[in-house]
Amino acid sequence: MAEEITKKQVTLVREAEGVYVARNAEGAEYRFGYNVEGALSAVDLLLAAIAGCSATDLDMMTSRRAEPEHFTATVNADKVGGSTPAILRDIDVAFDVAFPEGADGDKARARIAAALKAAEEKTCTVSRTVVHGAEVTLREV
Repeated sequence: MAEEITKKQVTLVREAEGVYVARNAEGAEYRFGYNVEGALSAVDLLLAAIAGCSATDLDMMTSRRAEPEHFTATVNADKVGGSTPAILRDIDVAFDVAFPEGADGDKARARIAAALKAAEEKTCTVSRTVVHGAEVTLREV
């Protein structure tokens, strides 16, 4: 199968020291940073993106069979710093999903493992990018 390439772009604008607004091409925006009280940090956003991408796949493959009674993902990672370059290591995403009793709930539950496997192996762009270590270039315009 030939590659299909879709360009993605997010623009980041600094409001103040440690306060940033990220905006995508559709105009959606999110305010974050290390000087924003109650906001997520850039590292938090990366972890949320990993969980969110996988959650989307899980949600799509199960909720058409039954609406979840609860659906939570918890992401844990070790942030390694000190004398080495700062990185995240051992990223673990745990999903706690429950469906109602009955045939439809059983069908949804039966899809959980397949949905998570598909997200991990092929459909979750965010975690696949992290796993494969995409090159990142920082440059001045």
